[in-house]
Amino acid sequence: MTKLAIIGGTGLTQLSELTIIKREKIDTPYGPPSSEFVTGVLNQKEVVFLARHGNPHTIAPHKINYRANIWGLKQLGVEQIIAVAAVGGITSAMTPRHIAIPDQIIDYSHSRKQTFFEDENYPVTHIDFTYPYNPALRAALITAAANANIAISPIGTYGCTQGPRLESTAEIKRMEQDGCDVVGMTGMPEAALAKELGIDYAAISVVANWAAGKTEGEITMAEIEQHLHIGMVNVATVLKSFLAL
Repeated sequence: MTKLAIIGGTGLTQLSELTIIKREKIDTPYGPPSSEFVTGVLNQKEVVFLARHGNPHTIAPHKINYRANIWGLKQLGVEQIIAVAAVGGITSAMTPRHIAIPDQIIDYSHSRKQTFFEDENYPVTHIDFTYPYNPALRAALITAAANANIAISPIGTYGCTQGPRLESTAEIKRMEQDGCDVVGMTGMPEAALAKELGIDYAAISVVANWAAGKTEGEITMAEIEQHLHIGMVNVATVLKSFLAL
């Protein structure tokens, strides 16, 4: 059976319905991962769960040790990753609480360790990144959402910014012109690192708020938390439906 990992972002530091089997700390050549790797059973299937920002949520997006996280999952034998993340909605369909399964990504982040192929132990390797998200895994998530009667957007472009601050109105206008549908802070280099290690990777983006300039008021954390609470309930439903396929 293919070994699956779920990476949880803001709003998903743990899976409440996961029956925990074990917790593991893994040393990696790149330093410590964000948190323990929690192996458990969800909907009668074994999965590995990792809290991207730590548990509790303490690691800022630009400080996440993405290489250690992905390397650790590879060491555990993980072959598929479903990455869950909170995002801001840019285009009209991306309303708060909505779920998107992105098919493309644009990287606006900087200064992050983005590759395993940068020292004498690994020859320079140029991975193909035409399709940053695994098509088969994406298709399965889309089917799972349909089976669970959860409305989603089956495509979309994720724009990854540096964080931890939110974006300006002008930045969001630029991103929309570039073709971004949602904006987040953790999609890269996570997707590229998974591809470098041959792990199938797909994302579930949960819209927590309208991006800057899309409403008249400022964005508040209270608003984000309210939308995330409901959005993550739907994510859990999609994940259980996926595991039932």
